[in-house]
Amino acid sequence: MNITVKTFDELTTTELYEILKARAEIFIMEQNINYQDMDDTDYKSLHCFIQEGNKVIAYLRAFYKSEDKSVVKIGRVLTLEHGKGIGRVLLEESIKAIKEKMQCNMIYIEAQKHAIGFYEKFGFVVTSGEFMEEGIVHVAMELKI
Repeated sequence: MNITVKTFDELTTTELYEILKARAEIFIMEQNINYQDMDDTDYKSLHCFIQEGNKVIAYLRAFYKSEDKSVVKIGRVLTLEHGKGIGRVLLEESIKAIKEKMQCNMIYIEAQKHAIGFYEKFGFVVTSGEFMEEGIVHVAMELKI
């Protein structure tokens, strides 16, 4: 399982299309979230993904949360296949890429409540109470680097 890490301008049209298709499948179709997925944040993000053939089966994006570039926020985290360790590989390799390419002090995520245990395995710590986002309970989590 190899991860691909690219800036927006480095993505091919096929990669971008497959990323957007995967995001729609999970967030719009599976989780029934009605929101504008294609935001301008994609332009300034590092896109980390795993493919099977041309199909994106795991994805996340990373971007600077703060002006001073000390904190990177990750979001749009997804895997299309569960129980195969794909999510673990995605997060492990993405954290390495973020450390190397973005040189921040902390990684921040607004995690869905059911995924807290998953992120804790990588050293993330819950830093907020529960809050609702798009009708789903989330918490803020941080990983100091």
